[in-house]
Amino acid sequence: MGEGIDFEAQIAQDNAIKAHMEAIRHKVLVMSGKGGVGKTTVTVNLANALVSMGKTVGVLDTDLHGPNVAKMLGCEDGSLVSNDGGKSFEPFEVRKGLKVMSMAFAVGEDQPVVWRGPMKQAAIRQFLAECDWGALDYLLIDSPPGTGDEQLTVCQTIKSLDGTVIVTTPQEVAVLDGRRSVNFAKAMKVRVLGVVENMSGLVCPHCGEEIDLFGKGGGEKMAKEMEVPFLGFVPIEPALRQEEDAGDNVIASHPESASAKAFAAIARQMEAQLK
Repeated sequence: MGEGIDFEAQIAQDNAIKAHMEAIRHKVLVMSGKGGVGKTTVTVNLANALVSMGKTVGVLDTDLHGPNVAKMLGCEDGSLVSNDGGKSFEPFEVRKGLKVMSMAFAVGEDQPVVWRGPMKQAAIRQFLAECDWGALDYLLIDSPPGTGDEQLTVCQTIKSLDGTVIVTTPQEVAVLDGRRSVNFAKAMKVRVLGVVENMSGLVCPHCGEEIDLFGKGGGEKMAKEMEVPFLGFVPIEPALRQEEDAGDNVIASHPESASAKAFAAIARQMEAQLK
C-alpha cells in the first residue's frame, strides 16, 4: 500500500499551498451545477467589480478543459513566468489589482486537454502550490460545471476556503442542478456565500424594457428554500456579451449598465457575507 507515492513531496506541496493561501484574505469557489449558465461570466465580472472597489484580486481558472477566463479578461496571449529556477511561477497581471492563472497560458488556443481525474487533481494542486499570488484580498476560483474532480480537489486542498458562490439561471432545469451544488457544498462543510441568478431577464437594447426570456426568480426561490443567502440577479445584456468577447471590462466601460450595477451589488453582498 502506498508504493510509488512520494509522501515527502506531498507534504512539501501541502505546506507550499498553505503558505500561499495564508497570504490571501478570502478564497471563494464559484460553482454551477449546469453548464452554460454563465459561471465564468460571474467570476470575471465579480473580480472586476471587486477591483473597482479597491480590492486586490486573483482569478484561478480550474476549468481545465474549457479555460475561458483569460479570453474574457483579454489576456489569452499571456504566458507563464517562472521563478526560482522553475520552482514557482507568477500569475499574469491583467492590470493593477487583478491577476489571473489559467491553463490557457500553457496550451494552444484550440488544443484540447485530454486528462483523466488524477491528472486534473495534480494540475490544480500544482497551480495552488507553485503560483505565487502574493498578498491578495480575494482569490476567486472558477470551476467547470458539476460537482466532480475539480471542485472536490479545491475543497479538500484549500483548508481555509471561505465559501462558494453558486450560479444558476432562472429555469427549473438549471435550478435543479444548482441545488445539487448547494448540497455538495454542505456535504463538504463549505459555506455557501450565496446564489447568483444569471440571465435573469433580457434588457432590450432599443427600448430598455426587460423580457423574462428564461423566467425570473428561480434562483432566488431556490436560495430561500435551501436556506442560503441570495446575492442578486444579473440580466442578459448585449453590452456585457460584447465586452466579454472583446476581453474588455463592462464595469469600467459601461458603469451605468444594468449588468455592471448588478455585479457591483453582488460584490457588495458577498463582502457583507464574509464580514
